[in-house]
Amino acid sequence: MNFVALGKKIYDLKNPREARRFAVFVMRCFIHSKKIQRLDDFFSQSENLREVAENCPCFYEQVTRAFFYYKSTFDERIKLVEEHLNFLASTMNENFLKKLYGGEKIFLWKMQLDETLKEMRLVLFFHAGQKKEGLASIVLELADNTPVYQIMFWLAKDSAQNFSMYIGALQGPNVENSKDLIKILTKKCHACRTKNLILYAAQAVARALNLKKIYAVTNEGYYANNHIRIDRKLKTSFSDFWQECGGTPCKDGRFFELPLIERRKTFEEIPTQKRAVYRRRFLLLDEIDAAVFENLQTFKRGNANE
Repeated sequence: MNFVALGKKIYDLKNPREARRFAVFVMRCFIHSKKIQRLDDFFSQSENLREVAENCPCFYEQVTRAFFYYKSTFDERIKLVEEHLNFLASTMNENFLKKLYGGEKIFLWKMQLDETLKEMRLVLFFHAGQKKEGLASIVLELADNTPVYQIMFWLAKDSAQNFSMYIGALQGPNVENSKDLIKILTKKCHACRTKNLILYAAQAVARALNLKKIYAVTNEGYYANNHIRIDRKLKTSFSDFWQECGGTPCKDGRFFELPLIERRKTFEEIPTQKRAVYRRRFLLLDEIDAAVFENLQTFKRGNANE
C-alpha cells in the first residue's frame, strides 16, 4: 500500500500545516502498517465500500489521529469505522452510502419559516470538516445552508454487542446574531429549543435505524481533551445538557447513556395556559418522527422502491 500517495489525497501539501500533518500521517501509517492494511482490506470488500474510501480518504486519517473521544486507541478507531460502515452497508442500500459519502445531503424533514429565513431543514451529511467528532452528522440548517445545530455521531456496537449511536459532539450556530436567530426559531418551533430539537432528531434517526442505545461523550470524554483544556474548548457543558435530557452517566466516565425516546410531559403536568403551545410542539415532534422514518425507509435494503 502506497502511504505517500494516500496522504497526498488527504492533505494539501502547499499548506505548511497540512504538509506537517502529511509527514506525521505517513510516519504513523508505516508504524501501524498492518492495521492500515487491515482497514484497506475492509474497504476492498465491495465496490460500494471502495467508492466510499475513494470519496472520503479522511477515514484513513481518522484512525491515525486522536479523534472521536478522549483517549481513543488506534484499534478502537479502526473498529468503530468498520462497524459504522458495516452497519450502513448491511442495512441501507448502495445509493445511501453513495449519497452520504459522496458529498450529497440526505433530506429528512423541512418546515416553512417566513419570507426572510425561507425554511428550516433536517439533513444527514458528512464532510471532512466533521471528521474529528464523528462519521456523519445530523444537521438542522436554514435554506441558505447555514447550520443552526448539528450532532456528529458514529454507529458501533456497545459492550453488550448492541448496535448503538454514539454522539461525539453537539454544535450550535456560528453566525452573527446567533442568539436572535435561536430565539426566532424557538418561537417558530412552539417554544422547543433548537438544541433540544436536534437531539430529538438524533433520537428519531436512531429509532428509524432500529438502534438499541444512544451514548454521548461527556465533557471528560470530548476528543479535544487529548489536546487542550476542556474549559477552553466547550462553550456549553455537554454533561449538563445530557443530564437535563434524561441521560445517565455510564461506568465509563467519558459517556452518558441517553434515552431513545424523549419523555413528554403529560397534560396534567403542563400549566393550563401553556397546553396549546405544548400540543403544537408535540404535533411538530410527531411530524419529525414520521418524516425521518419515511425518508430513511426509502433507503432501507429490501424496500419495494429500492
